[in-house]
Amino acid sequence: MDPRPRIEFWFDFTSTYSYPAAMRVEALAAAHAVEVDWRPFLLGPVFRRIGWEGPPLFIHQAKADYVWRDVKRRCRLHGLPFIRPAAFPLPSLRPLRVATLGLGQPWIGGFCREVMHAGFGQARAIDSDEVLRPILQRLGLDPDAVLADAASDATKVALRARTDEAAARGIFGAPMVFVGREMFWGDDRLEDAMAWTTGGGDADPS
Repeated sequence: MDPRPRIEFWFDFTSTYSYPAAMRVEALAAAHAVEVDWRPFLLGPVFRRIGWEGPPLFIHQAKADYVWRDVKRRCRLHGLPFIRPAAFPLPSLRPLRVATLGLGQPWIGGFCREVMHAGFGQARAIDSDEVLRPILQRLGLDPDAVLADAASDATKVALRARTDEAAARGIFGAPMVFVGREMFWGDDRLEDAMAWTTGGGDADPS
């Protein structure tokens, strides 16, 4: 068993702040000798359980304008390309099912970064064959086999179960990072999460 500390990285490909976080989480974790467990889930059902009909960041126009500007700033800070998608939220169900197949596989991180880059770095339709098939091929996978498995009932059930787990654990947005039971929300909290894994966080007062 790997003795290194681990974090859980919960994300949805349609999440704006999950983009910069997903693009840098593994490199940041490696610098802290931390392992990353990728945790794809569907934000929409979680929002509906809370009582929100859509992404809460975009309910108010002024807030939506701020978020798009802020995401652009975050991407510039980290040297990431950003193109605002023409249609939002992004249709993320199909790539999330593929990511569900990749849990624990060596290609999961590369797949997630490529899908995120396609969605927010290139403003492409991340659920399309034109995006998914070349990504899978570059990762040395058989696109026909992977996409068929992703459409299976077993994969659909697994993603629903992961989404139920997210709701049960109190997740209300993405990206969400868990260090044990400690929860960190947002791209700008990745460094805090890493510090917590290595004893650099404040002691839990509870």
